[in-house]
Amino acid sequence: MNRPVTILGIAGASGAGKSQIACELYSRLVENLFTNSVQIIHEDSYYRDQSEMEFEQRILTNYDHPDAFEHELLVRHLQNFRAGESLDVPTYDYSVHNRHAATQRISHGQILILEGILVLHDPAVREMLDIRVYVDVPLDICLVRRVRRDTKLRERSVESILEQFETTVRPMYFQFVEPTKQHADIIVPRGGENEAAIRMLLDHVHARQR
Repeated sequence: MNRPVTILGIAGASGAGKSQIACELYSRLVENLFTNSVQIIHEDSYYRDQSEMEFEQRILTNYDHPDAFEHELLVRHLQNFRAGESLDVPTYDYSVHNRHAATQRISHGQILILEGILVLHDPAVREMLDIRVYVDVPLDICLVRRVRRDTKLRERSVESILEQFETTVRPMYFQFVEPTKQHADIIVPRGGENEAAIRMLLDHVHARQR
């Protein structure tokens, strides 16, 4: 029996726990049923190439604005995945605020998990999603998580994280991210710690694959 391709999108504020939920869903789906048929891609991989800009200019980019993403490429990749094709996904280096020349090969499969702050913002991206999820976590908790993540994994100073949060992350959240909650099929409070929500998402995916 040919099972339908399922594309699940997970949106929410930076630090809400989107990646944690995506990885948890991935591991459980692979373990229980869909070995070699589940893939994850991150919206951050589709930040626009800024090779023509100096590093000092790239620092000033508003990375929480929709224009920072090459969503048109993301839409093509979602279409290609649904058509049974493999993807060459860009790779992004946070330390230099730019893409690498190399891409990451994502094999075709039955289930694709897409996570990112604005995956429910762009109508063309949203249209490609079979299950739309919004992770709803208070901004103060998101900020604490962001500080822990970015100091450890992205070589950022606490001062630079707080400045970016105040100048772009917070205002862009209220302007572009939080309003996309209305497009969600499922709203997940507490992020990756919400076991009941994760089980519910798994049930939705399994139901589509029967």
